[in-house]
Amino acid sequence: MRVAVLKEDNCQPKKCNDECQVFCPPVRNGQECIIMDEHTGKPHISESLCIGCGICINKCPHDALIIENLPSELETDMIHRYSMNGFRLFRLPTPSKESVVGILGPNGMGKSTAISALSGRMTPNLGDWLEQEPDWSNVIDSLPKGELRDFFIAIQKGTIRVALKPQNVDKLPKRVKGTVHDLLSKVDERGLLESTTRSLGIDHLLQRTVQQLSGGELQRMAICATILRDVDVYFFDEPSSYLDIHERMRIVRIIQDLAETKRVIVIEPDLAVLDVLADLVHIVYGKKGAFGIFTPARSTRQAINTYLDGFLPEENVRIRDKPIKFLRHRDRTAEIGTPVVSWGGLEKTLGEFKLTSGEGAVHRSEVVGVVGSNGTGKSTMIKILAGEHEYDEGWVTAGATISYKPQHIDVDINGSVQLWLDSELGPRWRSGEFNVNVIKALGIDQLLPKRVKKLSGGERQAVSIALCLGRDADLYLLDEPSAHLDANARMEAAKAIRRTMEANEKSAFVIDHDVYFIDIVSDSLLVFEGEGGVEGRATGPYHLREGMNRFLEGVNVTFRRDHDSRRPRINKNESRKDREQRNSGDYYSYDA
Repeated sequence: MRVAVLKEDNCQPKKCNDECQVFCPPVRNGQECIIMDEHTGKPHISESLCIGCGICINKCPHDALIIENLPSELETDMIHRYSMNGFRLFRLPTPSKESVVGILGPNGMGKSTAISALSGRMTPNLGDWLEQEPDWSNVIDSLPKGELRDFFIAIQKGTIRVALKPQNVDKLPKRVKGTVHDLLSKVDERGLLESTTRSLGIDHLLQRTVQQLSGGELQRMAICATILRDVDVYFFDEPSSYLDIHERMRIVRIIQDLAETKRVIVIEPDLAVLDVLADLVHIVYGKKGAFGIFTPARSTRQAINTYLDGFLPEENVRIRDKPIKFLRHRDRTAEIGTPVVSWGGLEKTLGEFKLTSGEGAVHRSEVVGVVGSNGTGKSTMIKILAGEHEYDEGWVTAGATISYKPQHIDVDINGSVQLWLDSELGPRWRSGEFNVNVIKALGIDQLLPKRVKKLSGGERQAVSIALCLGRDADLYLLDEPSAHLDANARMEAAKAIRRTMEANEKSAFVIDHDVYFIDIVSDSLLVFEGEGGVEGRATGPYHLREGMNRFLEGVNVTFRRDHDSRRPRINKNESRKDREQRNSGDYYSYDA
């Protein structure tokens, strides 16, 4: 089966000479393989007449075409197709009773389409994109007997209700007005507002407006609003974003308790959280913007290791050019240069919150990971170093130029990604080492024609990271760069930050809650301790292992290494391995 996809945002018929049609061999032989639309000027490609030569792809000046050969047996597994040369989805994950079902895969592979189908908001057309009103009966008849078929029968009958926790919680302040209490009261169908807000640790926020909440507080409010709905299936899209490890473990327990009586599906790019949260995991793979294929469910450990390896043995398909590997961390102390910024005795009071620090410094070619509970002053400290906040007491050395990527990305640009890059960075992003190690590594080269306002949360994050790294500065400050990125994009972003600092002998502070991300990107750790919203103390930077042990002891969590992939894995509380590591003080084991 041949799939031909037109990337609508890339196709610019007014800026080309119809190269795709002019050079197409079947067209030159008199066949109507490619026809130009008389209204839009864009091509319609006949997949039955296409010979898969790839000439149109190579000749297109705007990289607007994707042509792929897929196994013929997938044709009967097509769930939905958006247009003649549009995105199509194959197979679906199955909401299972008394299980947390995870979804793992890159963005742009149809996860949102799958959720729309499973929630009943969209009736799958089974590939017949001309069908204006698809029939649920056809969908049900196309499925083998089993849990998924029974689920869709219930949807057809209207006996299934769903609730969805959206991905981009940072957009809620623009969409919702009023206090947290008012918002949650409106959706409290189960009468659990008091107990749920208490278990999520947001009971003290009820009288605040949504606009007054931090990213982590918005996330917990959104999770609470979802849980309060009385439905049959709960979808959680990236529930761990903006949450610290303590809060992530709390969310894990709450969602697992919910799954004892309800069906739960979770999209979670933090592999450490997914590992401990999910019972089963579906991998989704394919070509971004072209097609997505869901695999059958695997055990969580097997699914994550398979995903990192990049090869699906049952399908005999490689989904990544090379495996993602977690290597034994090496001490780079000898490679780190002179201090770029130093500080000491900092004090800053913001309302009822007070931040203090010891003495510390970040050196040339050093990446400092910044970890700690939410509300302990991580972003405040970064803003002090960036010059956005004045400090009350203490000292910071002056003279270093700063490039800063904030936690929340608010962009008001009426133009393309290419225009955004040009306006911020000039021509330097177009070639050389930066283009290879950052622009292409983060997939931004595929986004250039896309309008900034149409970017997804993950796409906007990737461009913002590139903009931060592309500025000429001594010190780079990145606040939660992993937010909204899928698992693969997180690994690439971490590597891009490291490569940029090492190649240019620059320095960086990286605030993040993803342990995998911190493990890859950091040479040392700045650890924040204290009580969220009341007081915070910045200690360090420490060597990575020392800092991680100090931090994890404070949040009462231990990590081991997977035997096969060497990835960090959260130990079950009070398990034999958990007790052994606690007793030895090895909260972040380097040993597989």
